[in-house]
Amino acid sequence: MIVDLPATTTSQVSKALVKIREEGGAVALGRVLTLVIAAVHGAEEEAIEAANDASREHPMRVIVLSRSEDPEGEEARLDGQIRVGGDAGASEVVVLRAYGAVGGDEEGLVTSLLLPDAPVVVWWPTAHPDNPAKSPLGRIAQRRITDSAAAENPLESMTTLARTYAPGDTDFSWTRLTLWRAQLAAVLDQPPYEPVTAVEVSGAADSASTSLLAAWLGLQLQVDVALEMRNHSHGSSGIHGVSLTRDSGEILLERGQPNVATLTQPNQPTHDISLPRRNLRDCLAEELRRLDPDDLYGEVLTQGIGHMDAIAHDVTASRGK
Repeated sequence: MIVDLPATTTSQVSKALVKIREEGGAVALGRVLTLVIAAVHGAEEEAIEAANDASREHPMRVIVLSRSEDPEGEEARLDGQIRVGGDAGASEVVVLRAYGAVGGDEEGLVTSLLLPDAPVVVWWPTAHPDNPAKSPLGRIAQRRITDSAAAENPLESMTTLARTYAPGDTDFSWTRLTLWRAQLAAVLDQPPYEPVTAVEVSGAADSASTSLLAAWLGLQLQVDVALEMRNHSHGSSGIHGVSLTRDSGEILLERGQPNVATLTQPNQPTHDISLPRRNLRDCLAEELRRLDPDDLYGEVLTQGIGHMDAIAHDVTASRGK
């Protein structure tokens, strides 16, 4: 069911939610958190779809605050929409489309709609504040989710997040590494248990995940990592591969196809491994499983990225054009 509330107020939206609950039963019972999605006009539906899918694992109230990228000259107005039932997965979705000066008070617009005594998670699917923790929405949240890959300059975005990091921050560029980290850890858990003496990570020039993976390996293995960032003309987007060198030889994990990686190890047969690119639903569901700070992400972001910046090199530049 979808209820449209044009030219409304947050008070009227709240009353409409209560009315729907009274008419349809205790809709809000069992909701474990409030997810606030800070979007821009026209870019809400993909994030809402991901939240609806994730809500089957994490029942929640979803508040979508959608603002214009250029509010100057717009008439101040707030349009509301409530989605419940089949149109909202296992959640209830409140969409607030703010125009003009109304969008300036982000915290005020969502505060009265938060579930009482429930954690708050804020997600910026596209552009994010330079300092998420001190932003109007970030101040009210236990967890703050950004996505450097969606920024105009992903690597610059990640550097900014490293400078302003606060416990509770996380980024989908890190979440997308879960399968890579699990596979690499599994390989190193097998004999021979030799130290890794050299690491090389390659990926697209605009891949924040590639830099984070290199930083994580450097911190965990205590070894310098060679980072190769290639233009898309030299390969696919995202992470291309990882090479780990030990005395017994080289371990190579390369993703030549979008969903399949090839694992090559000394004295063992070559294996093809499922290593799909993670979608928004998978990333969001994983981040909502924990509401405490991700200390490892914070360590990799704040300590590892700066070191990687110092030794990274652009393969295209080094080889000449």
